Amino acid sequence: MSAISIGQAVVLGAVEGVTEFLPVSSTGHLKIVEGLMGIPVDDDSVIGFSAVIQVGAIAAVLVYFSKDIARIVSAWARGLRDREERYHHDYKFAWWVVYATIPIVLVGLAAKPLIKGPLASLWVVAGSLIVGSGVMWWADRTGRHKRGEDDTSLKDAMLVGGSQILALLFPGFSRSGATMSTALLLDLDRVAATRLSFFLGIPALTGAGLYELKDALGTGAGAAPLAVGTLVSFVVAYASIAWLLKFVAKHTFNAFVIYRIAVGVLLFGLLGTGVLNS
Repeated sequence: MSAISIGQAVVLGAVEGVTEFLPVSSTGHLKIVEGLMGIPVDDDSVIGFSAVIQVGAIAAVLVYFSKDIARIVSAWARGLRDREERYHHDYKFAWWVVYATIPIVLVGLAAKPLIKGPLASLWVVAGSLIVGSGVMWWADRTGRHKRGEDDTSLKDAMLVGGSQILALLFPGFSRSGATMSTALLLDLDRVAATRLSFFLGIPALTGAGLYELKDALGTGAGAAPLAVGTLVSFVVAYASIAWLLKFVAKHTFNAFVIYRIAVGVLLFGLLGTGVLNS
């Protein structure tokens, strides 16, 4: 029997789709919802399921940014053949995404026992939600928002890509929140920070989903719930991406900061009173 039913897969897919690219922590919200539904958050099949349905959200990014991705890949391919093309920003950006993914891959492999063990606790999620909120507020307040997407450099990509490790080790910190906050501290504007977060998330999240697929199926996460959860995640994530890009063009991140603190405090309360098991 699968550890997750079809109905639960629909709910978790929707949660993943809404929260994957919002700076509120998809992992944290998934663990909270799993706990409320009585699903063991540290079960191998559940952890694998959460990683696999991220592929649906990543597919939404690939579709939404298909023109940008095609442009970047084309520039990369031309650069492999023509030295002059290697000075093009898109060619360099393609390599930067690759380089920026290496740190999180290495840490993910090395720290896998911790990530699937003690760091999977809802206590960690609650604390990371609140701490991450403070980082996001500070970054949005102190960043000068003066640099656009074309102004990004290898240093930006490496620092922003490396910040994904925070979310990997501390579920609740939020991959999007960590990358966007880092980009803001590097003085990128909010739209550029958000788009950079999207692009840097593609290889990391896709790799995590594919890596977990075999383990997820082998430990009790049925093929049907995985397929349903991934499909729902794709549809909801596509709408979420479109909304977020419009939102950050005109608003600060304060709404996300307040929401994260509220969820973190609520989670501490639920855990402290025994309503949720960590």
